Amino acid sequence: MTEPASQAPKTSGDVLRVEHISKNYGAVTALTDVNLRLAPGEVLGLIGDNGAGKSTLLKILCGFQPPTSGRILLEGQEVRFKSVDHARSLGIDAVYQDLALVPQLTVFQNMYLNREKTRGPLLNSRAMRREAKEHLDEIGVRIPSINAPVAQLSGGQRQAIAVARSVFSNPKILLLDEPLAAMGVKEGSIILDLITRIKAQGNVSIIIIAHNYGQVIEVCDRVNMLQEGRITLDKRSAETSADELTEMVVAEYRKALLERQRQAAGGPGRG
Repeated sequence: MTEPASQAPKTSGDVLRVEHISKNYGAVTALTDVNLRLAPGEVLGLIGDNGAGKSTLLKILCGFQPPTSGRILLEGQEVRFKSVDHARSLGIDAVYQDLALVPQLTVFQNMYLNREKTRGPLLNSRAMRREAKEHLDEIGVRIPSINAPVAQLSGGQRQAIAVARSVFSNPKILLLDEPLAAMGVKEGSIILDLITRIKAQGNVSIIIIAHNYGQVIEVCDRVNMLQEGRITLDKRSAETSADELTEMVVAEYRKALLERQRQAAGGPGRG
């Protein structure tokens, strides 16, 4: 097994650094000692088995939960997020699997949800339609109509709208929690293409949680693997492979299986 990457390499100019983050829920330890860095304009893939703590880490980074210990540095300054809104005000936004879209509303209404444009006492729907379409065209999101209810869109199109809405707010860092979950190849390609376009613009740094290692290698600049509450792998995508990443997870399964077998052999009624 690869030795834990206990200290993220020190690189000047990182937009985000996580140092020795831990998270406990009572007697349960979700994160032990996480060190992570993110460069400006970089796409970082965060992988690991179910229950490894990936989503917990993202919840800490977006202000949804505080860490038990450790610190977060945003553009070199230590920050303590008070809430999701506080983190968002500092430039960190997150998109989760449930998307937080309102299916009954149109695409442009979802794009401007809770930040509607007005003209006097009335909603300025014309301006919202125009600007939402310009933004979606700019980052290559293809939909039937800006006036279409989100309920009529495919899963990939809905996820693209959710990501585009976050990018619309000009974040410094975008956190994507399993944006490719339960999608086929065609649907997943919509999101991969969108992430590639956002990366090409160079304005947003992205952390993406994913289980498909082939997709991770394709779209990410660097890959971190989270195991047993720590980052155990930190490599550039060009220096690893889907086979290597899969083998690391399989090795962890084998280790856990052997431990269970040892415990069973030494359990009650034995020796």
